Amino acid sequence: MSAGTAPLVGLDDIRAAAARVEGLVVRTPLLPSPELTEACGAVEVRLKCENLQRAGAFKARGGINYVSQLADGEVANGVITYSSGNHAQAVALAAQLRGVRAVVVMPTTAPGVKVEGAKRLGAEVVFEGTTSLERMARAHAIAEAEGLTVIPPFDDARIIAGQGTVGLEIVDDWPEVDTVLVPIGGGGLGSGVAAALRRLRPDARVIGVEPVEGASMSAALAAGGPVTLEATRSIADGLLPVRSGDLTWRHMSELADGVVTVDDDAIRDAARFLLHRHRLVVEYSGAATVAALRSGAVEVAGCRVAAVLSGGNLDPALLAELT
Repeated sequence: MSAGTAPLVGLDDIRAAAARVEGLVVRTPLLPSPELTEACGAVEVRLKCENLQRAGAFKARGGINYVSQLADGEVANGVITYSSGNHAQAVALAAQLRGVRAVVVMPTTAPGVKVEGAKRLGAEVVFEGTTSLERMARAHAIAEAEGLTVIPPFDDARIIAGQGTVGLEIVDDWPEVDTVLVPIGGGGLGSGVAAALRRLRPDARVIGVEPVEGASMSAALAAGGPVTLEATRSIADGLLPVRSGDLTWRHMSELADGVVTVDDDAIRDAARFLLHRHRLVVEYSGAATVAALRSGAVEVAGCRVAAVLSGGNLDPALLAELT
């Protein structure tokens, strides 16, 4: 069954994923932000700190959920994925927990901190091109040649269900939440959170946030289906696939409440705010939701808002920009 025709992820799928990853991922805190609350005119803003997750990002949830379901024969030769960095580390972690080989195909422009993170978790790193399509093609070629199982980064129900455990935790910790902001790259996190929230809090809004020059999901929603962008560019390196997924587009179009965009200045300002005011190291991709709040890209007056900080793998060399 193709991603375009697969059923949407349900609440039972997400709860089953939560059971699989329990004890293997961090149940990350939902921290109040009084300063953001006041600035936005919200009832309250809380930060879902996936920057504190194992391997530094929410991707650990989907990676572990996927790899844990593979049969022994499927992992006999190992697994492979393609990623700008965080999913690479997630698959490396999942493979390490399973005791199997991991190969990750990363762009030539991948941040050093993410490359070293994947290697530290035992992955073999291969570099290919600068776009998601280039590294996907290389990963599939290696998989065919070496008998590896490909772990997709976002466009798969098992990945989406794993990422949906973020939404499950948000509602469990804060049943009154009425707005959830989620960074959007390929859309796996947004899809999973929307799938959870729509069933648990049907009146709550789920809004995705993309970089202005990396808005593949916005383009897909406008076109009525995934489209391939000519190029993407942003300091938010984890949010730059040139094409959204087929299944993730369906989740976002049917279950979410839209996507807004933010520019790089707003993203950098948000990362600086999180470092200075909350003492949180958040990579630029992970700070997109706070950028949307601080720039006014989304209206949240009178709302109870959870903003997902999706990752904390900030290149140490970039800390100078934030001081």
